[in-house]
Amino acid sequence: MIARSRLLRSNAASKVESLVKYVASAGKLDGLHSFSEAPPRYFSSEPFLQAEPTEEIGFKGHGMLAPFTAGWQSTDVNPLVIDRSEGAYVYDINGKKYIDALAGLWCTALGGNEPRLVKAATEQLNKLPFYHSFWNRTTKPSLDLANEILKMFTAREMGKVFFANSGSEANDSQVKLVWYYNNALGRPKKKKFIARSKSYHGSTLIAASLSGLPALHQKFDLPAPFVLHTDCPHYWRFHLPDETEEEFSTRLANNLESLILKEGPETTAAFIAEPVMGAGGVILPPESYFEKIQAVLKKYDILLIADEVITAFGRLGTMFGCDKYNIKPDLVSIAKALSSAYMPIAAILVSPEIADVIHSESNKLGSFAHGFTYSGHPVSCAVAIEALKIYNERNITKNVNEIAPRFQEGIKAFSGSPIIGETRGLGLILGTEFVDNKSPNDPFPAEWGVGSIFGAECEKRGMLIRVAGDSIMLSPPLIMTPGEVDEIVSKYGDALKATEERIAELKSNKN
Repeated sequence: MIARSRLLRSNAASKVESLVKYVASAGKLDGLHSFSEAPPRYFSSEPFLQAEPTEEIGFKGHGMLAPFTAGWQSTDVNPLVIDRSEGAYVYDINGKKYIDALAGLWCTALGGNEPRLVKAATEQLNKLPFYHSFWNRTTKPSLDLANEILKMFTAREMGKVFFANSGSEANDSQVKLVWYYNNALGRPKKKKFIARSKSYHGSTLIAASLSGLPALHQKFDLPAPFVLHTDCPHYWRFHLPDETEEEFSTRLANNLESLILKEGPETTAAFIAEPVMGAGGVILPPESYFEKIQAVLKKYDILLIADEVITAFGRLGTMFGCDKYNIKPDLVSIAKALSSAYMPIAAILVSPEIADVIHSESNKLGSFAHGFTYSGHPVSCAVAIEALKIYNERNITKNVNEIAPRFQEGIKAFSGSPIIGETRGLGLILGTEFVDNKSPNDPFPAEWGVGSIFGAECEKRGMLIRVAGDSIMLSPPLIMTPGEVDEIVSKYGDALKATEERIAELKSNKN
């Protein structure tokens, strides 16, 4: 058994090295302004550097078709199997502890073992584990949650809340709501949607079409023809020489207007945007961007959908991203932190104007024929109600604003690294982009897999992050303590140093 353990360790070490190279070989998203140009490696995930697997607990070749995972990962290596969580930490089945610097998938805002959320779920399970919300039947938790959400969102008055189960479902439903709305108003041609390159809005058919990431389209016959994509608002990567942020925003707004005029305002229904782009690399809007974009949309009577799936409930230091950037949306998608991810739930906030039209049209047709079995699931709603209470009682935005400078400044202190092009973020969300010579136009060779190397080094040191090509992202729980922030910064620095050393080796071998 000892000999087998040594063999497994040896095989794991060699496997990791080859898998890093394998992931890297698929392509690279650097210097591309159009999502259609981007190769597939951008949405690949880094290989796992797991604690010594054993025969008893290995899951290589498991039976799950794993999301956002390459086939070779399932068949050739054991997955990293997370067994339990505690605050900002998770533990794998071998007992190894990791600080969860991505909060699961940008979502466990209150950490991994908030007893009040567990209690809320347990009490509701014991009382009413399920009932639907079809045909004017519903449950008290769903009604209460809808009211709480409407009270909490203050960027503008909203009229109604529609419940779904994920951000993807919410954004799929957004398209149906907009089409229903325009059909009811006698505008059957006003159906096109505009999203942005590098955006992420989900992985269902329509949500993936809205997304501006190529791996979500390739071999899926997407995007759908009614979806258009405009510029990614990444100033560092795409600004012209001597162009200020304000001028960059003006140029992007002009480009959007040109696209609308080309397609026809009478055919263009809505524009969807994340206040801060998440999976696309934590891309913050440049100065006056949303002000200029909203002016264009208003000019041509085009609805604005704010995708707040990642940014809602304190992530940016404001309760919603719309508050941060003075966005006045017609529709909003929320999910993830809505329940701190303890139960699947999402919601759409609908403006009074749109809600009134939907009600009027459904009266004519006899029904608003859209919804899901689990829309407003009572257990999910009970957990979400408790999560919102906690955000308010603990003043979660105050906590984020107090701890964010330590987090942002701690990570940005490494910006002088020769392999870092840009580190960007605010609140408790941050991204780092690796390039050579600190230039957005000088990427590392794709086969080096710099982002994957860094991700593996973080995992080896007990920290889980998000890797996308040569960009990495951090989005820790909103309950971080100063000590936990310092731990993230320290592990980031150690992983960066190891990555720099590896890049130096690769450069030496290349020469």
